[in-house]
Amino acid sequence: MTSAEKAYDVVVLGAGSTGENVADIAVRGGLSAVLVEAELVGGECSYWACMPSKTLLRGSEALAAARAVRGAAAAVTGEQDVAATLERRTSFTHAWDDSSQVEWVQGAGIDLVRGTGRLAGEKCVVVTRADGTEVTVVARHAVAVCTGSTSAVPPVEGLADVRPWTPREATSATAAPGRLVVIGGGYVGCEMATAWRQLGSSVTLLQRGGRLLPALEPAAGDAVLTSLRELGVDVRLGADVQAARRDGHEVVITTADGEVRGDEVLVATGRAPRTEDIGLDTVGLEPGAYLDVDESLRVPGTPWLYAVGDVNGRKQLTHMGKYQARQAGAAIVARARGEQVGLGDWSPYVATADRLATPSVVFTDPQVGAVGLTAAQAAEAGLPHRVVQYDIGSIAGAAVFADGYRGTAIAVVDTEREVLLGVTFIGPAVAELLHSATIAVVGEVPLSRLWHAVPSYPTISEIWLRLLETYRG
Repeated sequence: MTSAEKAYDVVVLGAGSTGENVADIAVRGGLSAVLVEAELVGGECSYWACMPSKTLLRGSEALAAARAVRGAAAAVTGEQDVAATLERRTSFTHAWDDSSQVEWVQGAGIDLVRGTGRLAGEKCVVVTRADGTEVTVVARHAVAVCTGSTSAVPPVEGLADVRPWTPREATSATAAPGRLVVIGGGYVGCEMATAWRQLGSSVTLLQRGGRLLPALEPAAGDAVLTSLRELGVDVRLGADVQAARRDGHEVVITTADGEVRGDEVLVATGRAPRTEDIGLDTVGLEPGAYLDVDESLRVPGTPWLYAVGDVNGRKQLTHMGKYQARQAGAAIVARARGEQVGLGDWSPYVATADRLATPSVVFTDPQVGAVGLTAAQAAEAGLPHRVVQYDIGSIAGAAVFADGYRGTAIAVVDTEREVLLGVTFIGPAVAELLHSATIAVVGEVPLSRLWHAVPSYPTISEIWLRLLETYRG
């Protein structure tokens, strides 16, 4: 195999949204950068996660919004066009063609090398192209590992052999399966159970634990459980999946309570880092493990190596990967210039939001938007706190938005400092409320100041006034 060699200031392994942002910040800072990618430029979010999953859900959400308003509901005289919904999904992925993303990379002044990249010692990456040829890229300042994560299939007897769907297959399917079995009741499991049930599939959801969305406030899991069952999803809590097999065209899932049969099974039980075969052993690190990083996303003991996004396991969300990328890119540029990079909480070079105030949205019906700590997390941390809860449906803006609006707002307040530790919104369209909560939590805005942030009437944002009134008593 012939091998060419080229040097850059920054070499980025993985051209998903995280890697793209690291490279972009580096180039904007005056450095040269190259992206190494074996799959599609743009990564998981663009082609198999955020964008296709949300477009699969959006049509049903729009129909539900219209049906919830008397007068508008009369105009809804048909059912969702499933084929058109799938076509719209495909348009957002550009039919899994990354040409437009490649064009952006080139326009940003970033080089791209197609192929599988592996570390081969200090600041060195060897890329094997599809034709077997190799190219070596060497970093003058930094290598950023942005290889992301992949779906983890639990060690259940036979499960890996039944050709299960991962989230990739669930978001790229060209037709609704007749019967879909979903294993896992977290974000992905609940969203995909919602989407495919609304698109015509018969869905059974198996959740090992006692509630859905276990990382969130219990009220969120309860609301989504009620909604899924109202949609006709067969949700089984405490389901112990023991084995899987194919019986002709059927997939058979054996649980402690009996068998569940379907046409496809989606495994949505978690993620694993893509670090198994990227040469970590050549620099003294453990293949297959998440990479530990400091607050500037640099791997301790390896001053030229950064691990950004899902691969470090801190927060596996696209927007947090992009956030980390901006912080890591800024730190790389600063260090390349010989500047000192402080690691204090509010340094422009460190990532703190992924441990202090991570916002997230579950795009089920109802939506769940959450940021910061839950009440359970505040208690576990030993923080003095009080939980304030309010029925969103009782405020005027919600009544205008939809007839029979059902929703809940939950605020976790630090009773010593009187700032918000966390906020959860549950209800239709609450995703658009979340950034106001994120600002309040990240900025540690005192409740005495929030009292003067007057919400417009009649909007759902009035919930802020009602939460503050309830706290004041």
